[in-house]
Amino acid sequence: MPLWGGIEAGGTKTICAVGTGPDDLRAELLILTTTPEETIQQVIRFFRQQAQEEPLAAVGIATFGPLDRNPDSPSFGHITTTPKPGWAHADLAGSVRRGLGTPVGFDTDVNAAALAEHEWGAARGLDNFVYLTIGTGIGGGGMVNGRLIHGLNHPEMGHIRIPHDRALDPFEGSCPYHGDCLEGLAAGPALEARWGQPAAVLGADHPAWPLEADYLAFGLVNLICILLPQCIIMGGGIMKQRQLFPLVRRRVQELLHGYLQAPMILDRIDEYIVPPGLGHRAGVLGAIALAQRAAQTITGSIQKDSSASE
Repeated sequence: MPLWGGIEAGGTKTICAVGTGPDDLRAELLILTTTPEETIQQVIRFFRQQAQEEPLAAVGIATFGPLDRNPDSPSFGHITTTPKPGWAHADLAGSVRRGLGTPVGFDTDVNAAALAEHEWGAARGLDNFVYLTIGTGIGGGGMVNGRLIHGLNHPEMGHIRIPHDRALDPFEGSCPYHGDCLEGLAAGPALEARWGQPAAVLGADHPAWPLEADYLAFGLVNLICILLPQCIIMGGGIMKQRQLFPLVRRRVQELLHGYLQAPMILDRIDEYIVPPGLGHRAGVLGAIALAQRAAQTITGSIQKDSSASE
């Protein structure tokens, strides 16, 4: 079986792995995401060392964004307008491809995690679902009719606008582009700025959590009404707060107010809004799934060209 490389590039840390799937990860490395030059150099060094044992068929990159994934664009493979210092317009995919000499798959971390959950996790057998990560930022991806969601570019579900009652919550929001979008009100930095301490140290009975659940539920209701997904998967560090899932599920039902007569929402909400089946490994496994797809795309193109020449 071919050996694949996966890179989950996050704003704080980058995870590299080599393997064939969730039951066969042969090597992993966690490095801090510092400058593009330093981070990419460490990534390439890791995969070169692993390839000495067995060549890699392809490498997948699941990264924070925004990014350019249009192969016809001159900036394909670049991070674009990210607020992360030093990373705007960094050529991530091109640098890895040149450094390793392998095909490279490239997409957002959330779309890649969605792909992994479809292949091996909580979305197996589903054609329409949404994956959200709630952490340092808020991002979303998923599938419609069995295909990852792409349009002009990738989805930006974390930047949808939601109701903001300033009498209840005078916090202006932390998004440098939109202020009080969903990410600006409900991501980790917003929680810390609003309450004066990191989300991880807030107690389960802290007033932060009903407010957080309210904002997340508003975001989910928008996505439900637009896409009617078969399942919503919610990962990321903030969702490790166990009290959040019940609060979010209950608030989603309240906001929908019986309008959508779907049994999954009315009677089985615990099975509808769920954590990732792959846990914290969804991102890096998604990168491996992107590598597999990149190799399949190249193989398909070669076969097509060969048939045309005959």
